[in-house]
Amino acid sequence: MLAIELTAFGTPHEVCRCIEIDAPGEPGPDEVTIESLACPINPAEILLLAGLYASKPPLPYRPGIEGVARVTAIGAEVKSVKVGDKVMSLSRNNWQQSFNLPATDVIAVPEQADTLQLAMLKVNPATAWLMLTQYADLKPGDWVIQNAANSGVGHSLIQLAKANGWRSVNVVRREDLIAPLMLAGADAVIVDGPDLAERCKAITADAPPMLAIDAVAGTATTRLADCLADDGTVVNYGFLSGDPCQMTPNQIVFRSMSLTGFWLAKLLGGMPRDAMETQYAMLSKLVVDGTLNTPIEATYGLNDINAALEHAARSGRSGKILLTPNGVQS
Repeated sequence: MLAIELTAFGTPHEVCRCIEIDAPGEPGPDEVTIESLACPINPAEILLLAGLYASKPPLPYRPGIEGVARVTAIGAEVKSVKVGDKVMSLSRNNWQQSFNLPATDVIAVPEQADTLQLAMLKVNPATAWLMLTQYADLKPGDWVIQNAANSGVGHSLIQLAKANGWRSVNVVRREDLIAPLMLAGADAVIVDGPDLAERCKAITADAPPMLAIDAVAGTATTRLADCLADDGTVVNYGFLSGDPCQMTPNQIVFRSMSLTGFWLAKLLGGMPRDAMETQYAMLSKLVVDGTLNTPIEATYGLNDINAALEHAARSGRSGKILLTPNGVQS
């Protein structure tokens, strides 16, 4: 069977390879065997493969931060899932055709939900939901502003905000992204620039956002903060610019704004199992009814991993790149 292996950090499409490995044996008493159906390639994955992520795994490493799979065998003590169930994998080595893992590392998901959309459930929708709900007490009609709004997290945030009656100002780098995001449910989409605060104020009027979601860092953080009300909060979860977050003394001292960071892996690591299951049950229902839907540009098999990673790293994409380790399946 096939798996993806990383043996050195570097340019992702140059350092990953598809290898043949043995099929997994029988699962242990508290384990399940899963067959991977679909796995997205996330920006965090690209950083990890390049050696630029928060932590470096020991090498050789089998990547795959998230994915959806089918249970093909269960251990004698497993009661939470059964053979044939579709599950979301909490493992971080999903880019392989089949493997064993503890039953506690899978969560059952609805059979009727789209497989490719479910593959993206663990990271982007959860990231958007937790950032929207953990740092501000948003009421119906309140505004939130985000940059990198055409990203996977950005799409999820737009859709979750709309579903909860919150309004979103969405900052992008190119004008051609405005129309697609408006169709996705955005209340306003504007191109980033030095006058961002003035243009945001023209949209939100006397109700400026209390919450800004920042994936870019650098001076983009400053511009987002300028759009906020006094006492507002900027939540940073990425550094697409490659630069440190920047906020001014005026924003922090005189306008009492705060800057905090968000890392999904840390929050999930401390989340009780029942809370995690409740969260993903809620998000999966939104996948089933179409509320959550992320554009997909292409799917690749594991033996095309180098082309897939090169595609995922391109700028100007219109959707996510996914791996389908066992072919596209329902």
